[in-house]
Amino acid sequence: MVHTLDPSILREYDIRGVVGETLSAEDAHAIGRGFGTMIATSGGTRAFTGRDGRLSSPEMEAALARGLVEAGINVDRAGLGPTPMLYHAVHTSRADGGIMVTGSHNPPDYNGFKFVLNGQAFFGDSIQELGRVIASGAYAASNTPSAMREQPRLRVYVDSLVVAYRGERSLSVVWDAGNGAAGEAMEMLARRLPGRHVVLNERIDGTFPVHHPDPTVVENLSQLRDTVLAEGADLGVAFDGDGDRIGVVDDKARILWGDQILGLLARDVLAAHPGETIIADVKASQVLFDEVARLGGKPLMWQTGHSRIKSKMMEMGAPLAGEMSGHIFFADRTGGSDRNFGYDDALYAAVRLISLLAAGAEALSVLRDSLPALHNTPEIRFPCPDDRKFAVVEEVRGRLKTSPADVVTIDGVRVTHGGGWWLLRASNTQPVLVARIEAENDATLGELRDELAGQLAASGIDPPTELWAPWPLLIDMRAERGGPTTR
Repeated sequence: MVHTLDPSILREYDIRGVVGETLSAEDAHAIGRGFGTMIATSGGTRAFTGRDGRLSSPEMEAALARGLVEAGINVDRAGLGPTPMLYHAVHTSRADGGIMVTGSHNPPDYNGFKFVLNGQAFFGDSIQELGRVIASGAYAASNTPSAMREQPRLRVYVDSLVVAYRGERSLSVVWDAGNGAAGEAMEMLARRLPGRHVVLNERIDGTFPVHHPDPTVVENLSQLRDTVLAEGADLGVAFDGDGDRIGVVDDKARILWGDQILGLLARDVLAAHPGETIIADVKASQVLFDEVARLGGKPLMWQTGHSRIKSKMMEMGAPLAGEMSGHIFFADRTGGSDRNFGYDDALYAAVRLISLLAAGAEALSVLRDSLPALHNTPEIRFPCPDDRKFAVVEEVRGRLKTSPADVVTIDGVRVTHGGGWWLLRASNTQPVLVARIEAENDATLGELRDELAGQLAASGIDPPTELWAPWPLLIDMRAERGGPTTR
């Protein structure tokens, strides 16, 4: 049967929409049949489903599972939990595919789907192809009845996190799930690790009553930071709505951003895997790339987007990768019960960071302050129509062809010269442009800001007011509180 999806829900990295407006249970059913058809076409017969704690997720997951079965796929239902629980189930069981029902860090009225096919990220053209399969109604069907069974995977997943811990001294840790899908797994994990643990907002609640589960927003970390100070804790960790992105604060309640977390984790990984490639997205600080090189690794700058990073990581055989947004990917342990598979798992990243601290004597604040201090802007996001945003970036790129600066064009335009850099890229998921600037001092930062503003003006775009916001927005990476945030 032909089914038409709202085209706005077919995103670059997943499917996501507003429940009751652009996304329905009928859509979920069609997505199950369509993805099941793609699994069957590739020779597969088995898939996992999982769901987050949003109020619409049980209905969505049930409809999705029915669609998969109707396409001839045997379905194992992993149950309620974080997205990496679903990834873990697919990889360790060698299933042919997996779909997680999740709205990630979007508002409560959103929901969506993240996919794995044949052990690889499913994104970009593959999502568009899924839309075409659904629109055609040419679904697969099997002469052999397929089965659906309950296969809860939460405890197996948490067991894998516990065995990944390696440390010698006990720490005090504050954990905040933000009432997201990582809550139950987080609480189970904290009970089983050595040390003293305080858990916040562990009850899974799709209305997110305390604060929104997005650890890249400073305001969402206020409770965690206050609790770290009140408890005298060694660190605090927070998770987004589906548990694949991490936020971290040190013992002084200062925020560490994704590139800083990755820079510290690289020390441990490169000690065991000298000379290997470490991947980060174009938004990451130059401090990170310099730190990887200092440690003897090979820094690689790549495109923003968790699916793109995962794919590049597999291509390069890299043991570690990450994004400014808090997606951290490990693939450095290739055997045994603590094997990792190169997907983004915030709870696993928390275990590895705690292990790093517990294996040494230095506080997280000391490790953080060992990274060079630079000045940078927040990540600035400002409106630009979908039919214009990529053209603007291309125009800027064209004008820079004869520039003596170092210009990287793998994802937007990143221009490095004069002791700093600026970035302009088009969002793959929203009608916005994204900018960021970093420099050794405020004066250079101002010069780079003016240069970026001039390029925007040359393309008929009014530079965002955030570029001229009061300088306290420009946050030293060693500032007592705060850090780059999403605007």
